[in-house]
Amino acid sequence: MITAKADIEKADFLGGTLLLIDKPQNWTSFDVVNKVRWAIRRRLDIKKIKVGHSGTLDPMATGLLLICTGKWTKRLHELQGLPKQYTGTITLGGETASYDKESEVINTHSLEGLTRASIKEAMESFLGDIDQFPPMFSAIKVKGQPLYKMARRGESIELEARKVSIQKFEMTNCVLPNVDFVVDCGKGTYVRSMAHDLGQKLGCGGYLSALRRTAVGSYSIEDAWPLDTLIEAIENEIVVSDKQNTVI
Repeated sequence: MITAKADIEKADFLGGTLLLIDKPQNWTSFDVVNKVRWAIRRRLDIKKIKVGHSGTLDPMATGLLLICTGKWTKRLHELQGLPKQYTGTITLGGETASYDKESEVINTHSLEGLTRASIKEAMESFLGDIDQFPPMFSAIKVKGQPLYKMARRGESIELEARKVSIQKFEMTNCVLPNVDFVVDCGKGTYVRSMAHDLGQKLGCGGYLSALRRTAVGSYSIEDAWPLDTLIEAIENEIVVSDKQNTVI
């Protein structure tokens, strides 16, 4: 795992590395992979190197993204199965088609009578193994087509629920209409769906307005590189020792 300048200096990107990156807002996970791949290729003067990530973050979200290079990409499946932790904000009183603030609020509802106690009780009902429907605006493929492409065309499809595991779903602050939270969850969980479903359970609607991934398994956002800092370190600290692109 590369967490310091000294690690960058001796990194063997072709042999395999694990990079912890704090994904910026409005970047796709694929954008980050491309940026890292480009920096490594440019510095090592090579045409191809395997680079991949272990779990997508939506463009709106920030936080921990695990990037593997070279032979470490064979471990991506293993990393994808690790539990994850998120913090964020759910805005109650409205609904959106994407289940987050990236699309227009299409329905609004009164928050009259809503209390911290009732919200907390509703959140506790999500704990354990639950059935969850993914958002229509997601990358899940049905008949070879990503759902988000079908949603943009106005197509409707009956989705199947998927089993997900929620270990923690707690309120950290509440100033209505916004509820700040922390969630610990297993593979395949859509926090956007949790926001939507919480709003449905409370009868007022809800959508995700902020999200940050803070941990993947034992890997923490505290050890992650800001993307710009990492790219600068890769470009400035790696030295190509010979034509075979070995790294010293």
